[in-house]
Amino acid sequence: MTLMMSGYKGISTFLESDNLFKWVGTIHRAAGTIYEDQRYKRFLEFPSGYPYTMPTEKFLTPSYHPNMDTQCNICIDILKYKWSAIFDIRTILLAIQSLLGEPNIKKPFNNMAAELWKNPITFKMYLQETYSMQISSQEP
Repeated sequence: MTLMMSGYKGISTFLESDNLFKWVGTIHRAAGTIYEDQRYKRFLEFPSGYPYTMPTEKFLTPSYHPNMDTQCNICIDILKYKWSAIFDIRTILLAIQSLLGEPNIKKPFNNMAAELWKNPITFKMYLQETYSMQISSQEP
């Protein structure tokens, strides 16, 4: 509830249904990054052992990113080997939003995207092209 009412710019999340363990949200307005004009839907599922067990997170809107594979799984430290019970949903979403603008290209999940990241103009052109195709294919 804190996150829904907080007004954090560029992140929002809501219950998927009546299930408190499943959330759907968006990351958008990543101002000053290559991704700033794009909106990405995500799905978060919290296990019964949360907060001691980390949630699973998956992008529902495919994205081209050095730290995301082709199945929309994101590789971020706090959701892998640096999980802590003090992290909440806000922490996760802010970390993902930050990763969009500052990927870890030293440890990429997508080597081709990491190489292309080195040329921001070409990366942005490719990203906009693939994003437009993904969004149009998701529309009814």
